[in-house]
Amino acid sequence: MFLFHRKTESKAFYAFFKNIFGFTPRRTELYRIALTHRSISANHKGHRINNERLEYLGDAVLGAAVADFLYKKYPYEGEGFLTELRSKIVSRRSLNALAKQIGLLELIEYQRQQSGAFKSIGGDAFEATVGAIYLEKGYKFTQRVLIERILRVHVDVEELAKADWNFKSKIIDWGQRTHRKVTFEIVRTFTQGRDHRRQYESRVLINGKAQQSAIEYSIKASEQLAAEKTYRDLQSRGIIKAK
Repeated sequence: MFLFHRKTESKAFYAFFKNIFGFTPRRTELYRIALTHRSISANHKGHRINNERLEYLGDAVLGAAVADFLYKKYPYEGEGFLTELRSKIVSRRSLNALAKQIGLLELIEYQRQQSGAFKSIGGDAFEATVGAIYLEKGYKFTQRVLIERILRVHVDVEELAKADWNFKSKIIDWGQRTHRKVTFEIVRTFTQGRDHRRQYESRVLINGKAQQSAIEYSIKASEQLAAEKTYRDLQSRGIIKAK
């Protein structure tokens, strides 16, 4: 229906999918879209074509596959542990790092002059790629690929399980110990893309004074990221002692 004259038509594209996911794509137009950032959207009959819709789909598929994997891997852990660990695995920080690790970043097409403004381009493209695999191969195939070729090979689940990422609790505890009032506020909510996916900007306040803010796709995630940014900022300034 339209053409992307880009890296996705190169040998590197096919080699990447064969090496990382273990198959050769047939519906290549899906993957060209998955690797096309909104900054260089193509137009087709008045519609902007980019990876945002596939990202929405892949997010749901990835979340389900990770949940199933963790449920079976940790048969005696409770809901809280499983939920937190899943959040760590599918967080933008983890997915951005994963995209870089497996070489996906090299295939993404975007407006290079604005690269600094796109903080989640790798994680977004990974989710969109998952969405493309799902549409071509179905859920069972996608689930198997994610578990056997991504989670078991490229994600250190045990290390993530031990990592302390609950910066919201950490900064609240610090505030209680030092007699500072730590609160969170929603600065704004907005939608983005044709699928109108809602995003939230949260900010940390200490004794009413604004600290760091962050944007994510849920209030909980945005608060956690804002808390982490604030905590690390306070550590760098010597206000919170690094352990």
